[in-house]
Amino acid sequence: MTNRRLAVAAAAVCAAAPLLAGCGDAGGLRSAGATPTAVGPERLWPSLPPASRAADDYGAGETAVIKGVDVPDGNLREVDPVAVVRARVSADPEDYKDIVDAVADCGAPGRRTAACPVLKAYYRDLSGDGEDDLLVAVRAPKRQLYTQVYTYTGGKLIQIMDDKDAVINVQLAGRNVVVRSAADLPGYEYRTSWSYDTHQKAILPTRDEIIRTGPPRTPAPDASPTPSVTPTVSPRPSRTPSPSRS
Repeated sequence: MTNRRLAVAAAAVCAAAPLLAGCGDAGGLRSAGATPTAVGPERLWPSLPPASRAADDYGAGETAVIKGVDVPDGNLREVDPVAVVRARVSADPEDYKDIVDAVADCGAPGRRTAACPVLKAYYRDLSGDGEDDLLVAVRAPKRQLYTQVYTYTGGKLIQIMDDKDAVINVQLAGRNVVVRSAADLPGYEYRTSWSYDTHQKAILPTRDEIIRTGPPRTPAPDASPTPSVTPTVSPRPSRTPSPSRS
C-alpha cells in the first residue's frame, strides 16, 4: 500500500473511532512528503533521421484470399479446417515448404490421419463482426507451430493471421490471441498478444513481452509443442515471415 493510501486509511479509522489510541487529537492528515515530479520521456539523439522502412518483414498485417473452399451460408463451422489449410498451402507452397507434404497426406476431407499436422480447430469472433472466425494450428518441423486465423467476409474466405514460432501454448483473452513462445534466454519466454485491427483488416501483434518464468529448463529433444486455448490473459512479433501477399 502506498503512503497516500496509508494516510487515507488512517483518516478513515480515526473518523469512525475518534477515541482509538494513535489517531491523534487533531484528527487531520499528516503529510507523506513531497510528491515526486513527473518526468516525461527524453528524446535521445534528436538529430537522428527517422527510418523510412522496417528493417525486417514480419508479414504482420498481410492477408490472403483463400480460393477453392466453399463456405456454406458463410458458416466457417461447416468447413473442414484441413481443406482450408490445404488450399492455403497449395496457393503458396514456397511459403509453407516445411509442411506442404505433411498437409497433403492428412487424408480424405473430414477425416485425418494420426500424422496430420493440422490440430483441432476453434471458433471465436475475433474480428468483431458478430460471426465466428476459424482458428487453426499446424505443427511444423523443429518444434515450430503455425497459428492461423481465417474469416469469411464479403463472400470471401480470408486469412487474417499467420504466425510461426516455437510455441509453448496459445491462449484466448477476449478477442485477443495470446501466443506464448520459447525465448532464446533460458528461464524466459515471449508473450505476444495479437488483436484485430479494423484499419488493416488483419490481426496484428499489438503487445510483445519477454517474461521471466523461473529457473532455466532444457526441453526434451523429442518433445513437441502442445498448443492449448484457454480464456486467460497473458501477452513479440513473429520472428519469421508470415502470410503471403494478397
